[in-house]
Amino acid sequence: QVQLVESGGGLVQPGGSLRISCEVSGITFRFYAMAWYRQAPGKQRELVAGITMSGITNYTDSVKDRFTISRDNALNTMYLQMNSLKPEDTAVYYCHIPGISWGQGTQVTASS
Repeated sequence: QVQLVESGGGLVQPGGSLRISCEVSGITFRFYAMAWYRQAPGKQRELVAGITMSGITNYTDSVKDRFTISRDNALNTMYLQMNSLKPEDTAVYYCHIPGISWGQGTQVTASS
């Protein structure tokens, strides 16, 4: 059974930083591309960032230059480093392996 478990969400001041993690089990992690999505209340789930098996990354324009997606294949874990957080970044962030599975999400709130 494939499992994706997010962690590291929480409350942070606007302008602050947070790193969220996604630990994966049940698959050979290094053979899959991965992505972070987010969903705010009343809005559609949107792609935030993606990373290929070889480490090539892409970002939605609204987070480019502020967020960094990475992966540690030895730890079966994907990360999203979020800097200069804005209130509009507030959402549930979901780990995703395309065509395979979703995590349950972790709440990120940027508020004063």
